[in-house]
Amino acid sequence: MSIALVTGASRGIGRSCALALAATGTTVVVNYSRSPAAALEVVTAIESAGGQAMAVQADVSVPEQVDALFASIIEKYGRLDILVNNAGITRDGLLLRMKLEDWKAVIDLNLTGVFLCLKAAAKIMLKQRCGRIINIASTSGVAGNAGQANYSAAKSGVLGLTRSAARELATRGITVNAVAPGFIATDMTDGLDLSGILTQIPLGRVGQPEEVAGLVRFLGTDPAAAYITGQVMLIDGGMIIA
Repeated sequence: MSIALVTGASRGIGRSCALALAATGTTVVVNYSRSPAAALEVVTAIESAGGQAMAVQADVSVPEQVDALFASIIEKYGRLDILVNNAGITRDGLLLRMKLEDWKAVIDLNLTGVFLCLKAAAKIMLKQRCGRIINIASTSGVAGNAGQANYSAAKSGVLGLTRSAARELATRGITVNAVAPGFIATDMTDGLDLSGILTQIPLGRVGQPEEVAGLVRFLGTDPAAAYITGQVMLIDGGMIIA
């Protein structure tokens, strides 16, 4: 039985990733920060479909809470096979108007939180000599985005962290990859005027969380993904074509 941790799994892409992994028979730890009811709904959905899950509260930008999160996983299951680093926030604003607190909040959760969880997972997976880590990045971290200097910087940092960790951990059978979604129909995009953005997307639509989750499921559980590591996979409808 494989054990997966999905951070920020109470809604959006994280929720879809938790459900997709559970559908493969993976036991899922549903991490949340401030939405216990939503997290429990995800657990209920998984259990109703015949799967296994538990919800664990932790702010992954806080080292002590990350330690407690991973300790609870080891105490209950004794192992961790898959980590999906998904938790993230936005605090958008033009560069010259951006408050330092908004810069720090986004960097702390979207980059430092990924580092803390990746490090904690690696300690477990190194002993197992196997594991798969998927970091949720963004096309903003690949190409930048006006009004998102903090978010773009954090997600770009995730890409560098992914590549470095992949090189360090590969000899122990651990793969580390990043998934970089474009515009996906989640709470983060609710209320945005996407009419102009759609003209930049060759497929002419925003993506769905389930589509991102399908890629995460492949990287996390499919035997065919065992030889993929250190890669950044864009899922953006063709918005960025290098």
